[in-house]
Amino acid sequence: MCCLSKEKIMRPTIDVDALRSEIRDKSVRVLDIRKEEDYKQSHIPDAVNLPLANLLADDSPEKVLQYAQSFGISDETPVVVYDDTFGALASRVAWTLQYIGHEDVSLLDITYGTWKKMGLETSTEKTSFDKKNHSLKLRPEILATVDYLGPAKEKGAILIDNRERLNFLENHIPGAMNIPYRMLASPDNILRPKEELKRLIQNRNIAPDAEVITYCGSVGTLSGLGYYALKSIGMENVKLYVRSFKEWKSLEKPIERQNDANYWDLSAE
Repeated sequence: MCCLSKEKIMRPTIDVDALRSEIRDKSVRVLDIRKEEDYKQSHIPDAVNLPLANLLADDSPEKVLQYAQSFGISDETPVVVYDDTFGALASRVAWTLQYIGHEDVSLLDITYGTWKKMGLETSTEKTSFDKKNHSLKLRPEILATVDYLGPAKEKGAILIDNRERLNFLENHIPGAMNIPYRMLASPDNILRPKEELKRLIQNRNIAPDAEVITYCGSVGTLSGLGYYALKSIGMENVKLYVRSFKEWKSLEKPIERQNDANYWDLSAE
């Protein structure tokens, strides 16, 4: 089973200064996940555009591999992904690249809106790169399927629902705990500082070596951010249930409802 190296695990996100340095060195490929019209108005210099909708239309490994190669991404190319929606859209794309076997992929730790507010350089030029070869080495150890959830829960895996609290209370996968995606962010960054995230996880009695599966409402965006939040604090055994609650419900799997909204003590957050 393939695993990310410790160095890669420690870089699920990248800060502005590091990214700007790598852009100057031409040593990174930057992916802009926003809509094409937004990308055309302005974007981070040298970024290429991969709207999330395009990816979700066909996120098969073979299609994702085609995208990577067309953007000039080889196995060794560092990749940074960003959006303007608190990192959730970017996280889904970054995870998908990881799933096809690309190790060096990170989330920019701010949104594009914040980038512009900081007065950093932008561009309106459409960027393209020569096609490169990239291998396909699927990483099933970071993917959870609907058939995997049951046996995993029986073995002690922890399910984290990253939807809004009210959606969780209305219905969720039995045994799941709720960590809304909004709790993962800070006012300035897509993720809170590592020590705060560690405390959040510790407060829920989640061991650092636990197997954790994140899910959200439909396509794995909010839970993708949850996945990267856990990776940012060094948790290795994390999986994303990509098809999430939409698939679970459509298959008429068991559902829990929780009417008592006072069950959760936020005092320690």
